[in-house]
Amino acid sequence: MEATASAKYLRGSAQKARLVVDMIRGKDVNQALAILRFSKKRAAAKIEKCMRSAIANANEAAEKANVSIDPDDLWVRTAFVDVGPTKNMRRVRPAPQGRAYREQRHFCHVTISLSNDERPAKKGAKPQDTAEAKPAKLAESKKRKRGGAAAAPRAKRAAKKEEPEAAEKPATKKASKKKAKSDE
Repeated sequence: MEATASAKYLRGSAQKARLVVDMIRGKDVNQALAILRFSKKRAAAKIEKCMRSAIANANEAAEKANVSIDPDDLWVRTAFVDVGPTKNMRRVRPAPQGRAYREQRHFCHVTISLSNDERPAKKGAKPQDTAEAKPAKLAESKKRKRGGAAAAPRAKRAAKKEEPEAAEKPATKKASKKKAKSDE
């Protein structure tokens, strides 16, 4: 069963309301309500009200169809925000270089659709049998050498590790001369 609710002419821009709606899309109703309750965004309170309306619409539709529905089984199927009208107020704001801009008040329309049907499988999900292939890929990636700027620091470290083998060479010319005389 699917139920929809919409809230029109909400104060605030659609872009800001979309940030909140994106957080709840695809979540369980209880989880979505918790996100909306504790969100610091101003649009969250109005979107929470719309969500509660959608839950009430689902209960009402279930009663009319003489079907029992558990509100905990509902999840957010779709949620989107449309741009509402821009109220062109007759007030002006100061702008640079002595100009004046008219104030614009943005409105938006929020629509939330809930469902208790089974959730579709995610498109990016891979089956469990690919877990065996992960260790092989991991071992293969460790064997590969990185090129470019990322490899430069490693090459320096590797060169420094090889130097201790050549540590027998004296550090200064005087030491080399003393060593040469002692060898004779």
